[in-house]
Parts: sequence; structure tokens; C-alpha cells
Amino acid sequence: MIDLKTKPFHLKDKHIQYIKTKLNTMSTKEKIGQLFFVIGQDENQVNLDEFIHRYKPGGMMFRPGPASQVKRQIKQIQATSDIPLFFAANLESGGNGLVHEGTWLGNPLQMAATDDTESAYQLGNVAGYEAHQVGGNMAFAPIVDIDYNFRNPIMNTRTFGSDKDRVLKMAQAQIQGLVDNHIIPTIKHYPGDGVDERDQHLLSSINSLSAKDWSKSYGHIYKTLIDEGVPAVMIAHIYQPAWERKLNPAIKDEDLRPASASKLLIDGLLRQELGFNGLAITDASAMVGYNVILPREELLPATINAGIDMILFNKNIDEDYAIITKAVESGIISTERLDEAVTRILATKLAQNLMDEKGEFIDDIPTELNLHSEEHHQIAAKIAKKSVTLVKDRDHLLPISPSKTPRIRLVVLGDSDDGGFKEGGKVTDLFKSGLEKAGFEVTPYQMDFHEMFEEGPEDLKKKFDLAFYVANVETASNQTTTRLDWIHLMAANAPWFAKSIPTVFVSTANPYHLFDVPYLSTFVNAYTGNPESVEAVLRKMLGQEDFEGISPVDPFCGDFTTKL
Repeated sequence: MIDLKTKPFHLKDKHIQYIKTKLNTMSTKEKIGQLFFVIGQDENQVNLDEFIHRYKPGGMMFRPGPASQVKRQIKQIQATSDIPLFFAANLESGGNGLVHEGTWLGNPLQMAATDDTESAYQLGNVAGYEAHQVGGNMAFAPIVDIDYNFRNPIMNTRTFGSDKDRVLKMAQAQIQGLVDNHIIPTIKHYPGDGVDERDQHLLSSINSLSAKDWSKSYGHIYKTLIDEGVPAVMIAHIYQPAWERKLNPAIKDEDLRPASASKLLIDGLLRQELGFNGLAITDASAMVGYNVILPREELLPATINAGIDMILFNKNIDEDYAIITKAVESGIISTERLDEAVTRILATKLAQNLMDEKGEFIDDIPTELNLHSEEHHQIAAKIAKKSVTLVKDRDHLLPISPSKTPRIRLVVLGDSDDGGFKEGGKVTDLFKSGLEKAGFEVTPYQMDFHEMFEEGPEDLKKKFDLAFYVANVETASNQTTTRLDWIHLMAANAPWFAKSIPTVFVSTANPYHLFDVPYLSTFVNAYTGNPESVEAVLRKMLGQEDFEGISPVDPFCGDFTTKL
């Protein structure tokens, strides 16, 4: 039984009566539609009105697009739908998670490196403001995972670090920034990523902590935020075997389930033990880590029956709707369970002011689009100044200067933009132009077979005085490693000459890249490859300002050679 008068809803009698009345008048098809959180539709490929009338979804998640287009589409969909939709985006690093023109403020680990909750607040505030400008009303953020395993390929810069207390206080601040801009926060990825070295996009990964250790870490974070009234939790395709065994000591290994299909982890741990009364949404159901749990025709009903209220994305949308419809008609999903899920969905929309007690959309989308871009980029610059971290400078190569090392070889690893969340030009261009402006002669590295097989350190000294490496190998979904991947032919672009020629290394993406180049003298972590961070790196390496960042993780990875 859902108590709509308590957290996170706090609804009045008139709101509760609306929900009861609405449930009684909704068709089964309308109720099933509310369970689905579909991917954002493109007006150039789909008739939006027809799509909404046909599927009647409860929510929609957008990938970044032009601000004016995103805003127009959201307004059209909200006007068409009988029940207002959640419009979510991955507002993890700024408003660029929803709109192309949005600010790339910085990754969460960069906020943590300032050791100032104001940075995390601004992460929520800037992203929330920009999303609200176009009609966004929900963030799949903050990330409250803990970066326990430096080999984890997906989390590192997406987390607030490895200290649970810092993760909690940063998440609390980010939540406040989102809420101040009418954006519903959704904490993720329950029961917690960052322990396994694998990626739940590619398989069902494992949170292998003991029940006691989980409760003191991840559980403490979730319990605190739940007690503070967080309205929504995203459920991952991640096992937590210890808690399933604690709740059911007789369970067999083959019956363990990732959280997205586990009644023990949702109805048991999340709802009963942690007391979460709010909205539970799966992570993307298109992930391999979800689809390998059970056949999809069994899995979707199992997800709803586990106590989860909404399913994010589809494979084939018509198949998925048919699977749930069949499960409801056959009684696999009971009427009571269907109504419970829809009740939470409607109650969240009422409690979060998406609609009034009559079910009408509360349109507070600003008439004029104003992203306050200049102001927000200034905030990004302040954060970058305070976060860039000097990990080591063994041979005192810093500060660099054109008088000491006028000729620079610039080697950029992983300068790609395939995630759709960046702005401001490629990192190569940003570093090259910045160094040239400072007076250096900069030559980007290009593979040379003669150099590879015949030239030694003295030959290279005739070409450059300083090797400047930048690793922009992003933490991203569907990526099985964030380790450095050199050119496969003889690792030709690796700094094999570092003992003979001064070499500095900057990571704009992964705080653990030192693990792959432990022999280097000088290593800097910037956490984010946005223009503001690149500019801050260069100022600090040129000696124009001090390094202020503190590392929220162990950049030495517990390896003694990285400290030499």
C-alpha cells in the first residue's frame, strides 16, 4: 500500500482523490502506456501527435538536440498528451545533456576535486536551469555510485569519487541545484556501480560487497537521500548477491537476479529496508546487461512485478507493449500491481508540479529561450580553476616555458566526439592553439615509420624539446576499457623516450591514466575536456596560477611504481 501523504509525495486529499478517480477511468492501454519511458522522438522522422496517441507513454528521454527544436517538440507533446510526460535527460555534466547549446560545466569528479559543494550545486543549478528553459523536467542524475575499482570502465569521472561521505554531500548539493530549477532528481545506479571492473551496458555486472559493507557505503547514501525525500531512483542491471542472500538465505546462485529484475532488491531492500516509497525506473532496457537476465517476454513482466514502476526505452516498442499487455491480461501482472505502479507515476507528477489536481499540464516553460551561456561558462571557468590537480612532478618540469622548451610535440590520445555530449572544439585544437598562444612551436604527432624503426633519442631531440601528452580517452557507455591504447604497431606513439626528453602528461578524462604511464615525471588530472578546463591546465602548467585541485580518488592506483 502506497502512502501518498508521506515522503516523497506529501499529497493533499484532493490530489489523492484525483488519482483514485483517474485510475478508475483509465483504460488498461492507458495504464500500460504510463509504464514506459520511451526514447525521445524526432519530429523529422515521426508524427509526434500520432506517436503520443498510439503509445500514451508516461515519460520520454531526450538525447541532446538544438534548443529551439527540443523545446518545440516538448511543448507539442505535452499539449497532445492526456497526461503530462516526464521529460528526462542525462544532466550529469551540464545542460549539454539535453541541448547542443547547453553548458558543458564539467564531470562530477571535477566537482569533487574542488572539495566544495558549491561546485556540485552549480552542476545541478546550471544543468537544471538550461533544461527547464526547453521544457525538461527530470534529470537522470545525480550519480551516487562510489568509485571503488579503478579498473571500472564506466564510472570514474562520472562519480564524485571513492569517499562515500564526499559522494553524499556532493549529491545533496547537486540535487538542490536541480530542485531549485523545477527539475526532478533521479539518483542512480541502484544498487551501485563502481565495484565491478565490467560495464552493465555489456553484461549484468556485480556489486560484490558484503551486506554489511554495502549498508555502510551505498546503503548509507541511498538511505540518507531517501529519508530526505528524493522522488526517484534509477535501477541498474547490477547484482547485489549478499543482500539477496540475506533476505532469502535459501536462494540458489542461479536464482540471483540483477536489481532490474529482483523482487528481493526492490520490494525487499529498496522499499522495505531503505523505506523508499517513490518512483523506481529501470536503466535503459536496451542494454545487454538487461536483456541477458531472462527472455524479454518474461523479463519485462518480472521487472514490473519486482516493484519497479517504469521501464526505460524499448527494443521493439510494439513487441514490448504487447508483452506487458499479455502479462496483464493473463494475470502475470495483477491489476493491483499495475495500479500501484501507475499510482506512483501519477503521484510523482502531481507532487513535482507537472500537473494540477485536475490532471492538467502546468506549463511553466519560459516563453523566451535564454540559456545564460556567458554566465554559465564563467561558472565553469571557476570550477576548472579550483579543480585541476597536479598528481606528480618528480623532475620539476613545471612550469613549462618557451624559453626552456620552445618546440613541443603534442600527442593527443582519444580526441573523439562520438558521445554527443561535448562542445567547444576538439581537445587537440584547444591545446595546440593555447600552447602556440603562449609562444611554443607546436607539432601534432603523426606516425613516421622511419622514426619508429630507425631514430633514437638524439634524433628526436633535433625535432622537439618537450613531449606534451593529452589523454582524452573518455569514460563512456559501451566501452570495455578506459586504459590507454597505443598505436598497435610497436606502440609508436608511446613516450618510450621519456627518460631522455622531458615529457608531461595531462588526462582530461580518466583520473587513473597514470597506471599506464607510471614512469612519467609529470602528471596532471583535469577530469573534463571542456575549453575551460584546458585553459586552466595551460595556465597552471605555465606557472600563471597554482594547482588547487585535490584528488577525490587514488590516482596512483595502489601501485608503488606510479609514485616513483
